[in-house]
Amino acid sequence: MKIGFTAIELPEGKIKYRDEKLIALEKKCEPDKVSPFFVEFIRDEFAQADSIVIPKEKILDLLINDIEKYESRMQNAAAPDEKEFLKKCLSYLEKEIPLCEVDFNENEQKYLPMMSPLSMKPVAVIEGTLETNELIKKVLEKSGVIFFYTAGKQEVHAWPVKKDSDIVTCAGKIHTDLARGFIKADIISFDDFMKCHNMNDAKGKGFVKLVDRDYIIKDGDIIEIRFNV
Repeated sequence: MKIGFTAIELPEGKIKYRDEKLIALEKKCEPDKVSPFFVEFIRDEFAQADSIVIPKEKILDLLINDIEKYESRMQNAAAPDEKEFLKKCLSYLEKEIPLCEVDFNENEQKYLPMMSPLSMKPVAVIEGTLETNELIKKVLEKSGVIFFYTAGKQEVHAWPVKKDSDIVTCAGKIHTDLARGFIKADIISFDDFMKCHNMNDAKGKGFVKLVDRDYIIKDGDIIEIRFNV
């Protein structure tokens, strides 16, 4: 994930997210390999970013680009519904509200891709000073990203995924073959896993659920995929 920022003292480049669940799983499983989640901070760059973090008092540094683009488009817009869309966007932008905070109906949404507003990206507006890990957490929440995990002796791995993703989507994050040949998945919550020695112990204690392809992943789920290809 690339995070654009401005007017904040942050280290540029790749930064490891301090994931307390991953740290606990590493201590428990003592794996050969640990795969944490990294973000990349890019200063004064919004166009290439997946999400944005910006101080409240500097919000116009981001929004001015969208305002200028939409005002220019307003002069050339012919369709009445497009003009209404542009007016709506400008009314929020002029109140210093990023467009990611705005509800758009189905008709309005068709205009968003052609305009590519920067503030439609997840924008975390901050006040005061936050630690780097707190900033990353705030951006993840704003982006609707949660984590599931695979955990064992060979590797403990944190996998980012969009909230409300199904288990097949999660399987595909690990490997396309797991999604293609998906049969079932064993699921255990992080809290329940921490009460057990390992996944086999957890199964014996009844903490593990066997789920089908329509299961919606929850933050902190630890998974094992059953598949056949």
